[in-house]
Amino acid sequence: MEEFVKQFLVANNKISMNPEIMETAMNVIKEVRADGDSALKKYAQKFDAYVPEKWEVSEEERKHAWNMVSPNIIESLRKAAANIQDFHRKQITQSRIMEMSEDIISGQLFRPIEKVGIYVPGGTASYPSTVLMNAIPASIAGVEEIIMVTPAHSEEGISPVLLVAADIAGVGKIYQIGGIQAIAALAYGTDTIPKVDKIVGPGNAYVAAAKSIVYGDVGIDLIAGPSEVAIIADENATPAYIAADLIAQAEHDKNARTFLFTTSNKLIEEVLVELAKQLAVLPRKEIAAPSLLNNSAAVVVKNLHLAFDLVNQLAPEHLEIVVQNPLSWLGLVKNAGSVFLGEHTPEAVGDYFGGPNHVLPTSGNARFSSGLSVDDFIKKTTYLYYSEKALGSTAEHIISIATEEKLAGHARAVQIRMQNE
Repeated sequence: MEEFVKQFLVANNKISMNPEIMETAMNVIKEVRADGDSALKKYAQKFDAYVPEKWEVSEEERKHAWNMVSPNIIESLRKAAANIQDFHRKQITQSRIMEMSEDIISGQLFRPIEKVGIYVPGGTASYPSTVLMNAIPASIAGVEEIIMVTPAHSEEGISPVLLVAADIAGVGKIYQIGGIQAIAALAYGTDTIPKVDKIVGPGNAYVAAAKSIVYGDVGIDLIAGPSEVAIIADENATPAYIAADLIAQAEHDKNARTFLFTTSNKLIEEVLVELAKQLAVLPRKEIAAPSLLNNSAAVVVKNLHLAFDLVNQLAPEHLEIVVQNPLSWLGLVKNAGSVFLGEHTPEAVGDYFGGPNHVLPTSGNARFSSGLSVDDFIKKTTYLYYSEKALGSTAEHIISIATEEKLAGHARAVQIRMQNE
């Protein structure tokens, strides 16, 4: 059983480390750094088959977008944004003093990152939820300048719903460019697109590769692989609900990964029947079907404790716990990006509306990292004050450690002050 888990983790890593993708990303980034806007035009034509007359979306275009989006969608986006704002406001941490006395003061300053770039995919679908999830925590953190990039594939430009979502979320400037070249532009700047301090947001394998290459010259949130869901279900779970949730994840990408762990053979049989029924009428069947065929597993376990052990090894992006009294099992979760409790909390609630962020670690990275939050847009600077008395009382210990490490200059920096007392 553990070998099964390892196989899927290895497969995830192979996708993220594709050398051909990395080489392509490296070459594009190098050219954008050297040639700026001319390189952007070259690669927009090559990868998107379209070069816009101007990169930045005008205020007039943004205002016009509101007339092109259904009032119902606007209302839904506003309500989703309110939930996301409420959840993330509770994550705010204030600057704080750790110690305060006459002779020693120490603490932390919490300051927002100044400029953040948000990447929004523009491939097989339009994702206003991605705009909300990435921009709202940045806005709440106090980021001064939020810049959004997303590709346009024709003269129609960026989808109006993305422009509306950007306004709701507090995005400043919007540029109609995507792919590797957009990441490079944000990381290093061009005559048109400003350099940022951090880049966040999901994308395809090429975008992920680009983010990994520019990291260090600019901050990034995480390297996202194919989306994942693991479902732990008991014999009381509703097969149609389980099938629907597996399909919801599978329709993201042919490489998406779906897992079902259950104590019931009967449930698996009934879920398979439901999968066939629901796939037959799914508009994105051509994406979901290969995903389910090649990158999914249904596993019967002896008990739910074993199911949680396996899931903790997988460390999935999304975990659904569809059992009786699901909250009582939450304590067994060690590694997961986000958890959804009970059969009336499908992962789709988290994707769009519930409040917690849907930008989450994939490929087993939930073992050591977390989903996007206000903290991702905050810098923490420590500070320290010692009086002459405080330094004198601790000098011998500082000198002792510095001497042990053979750093005479460090020791001298303290000794010289003691000699001048």
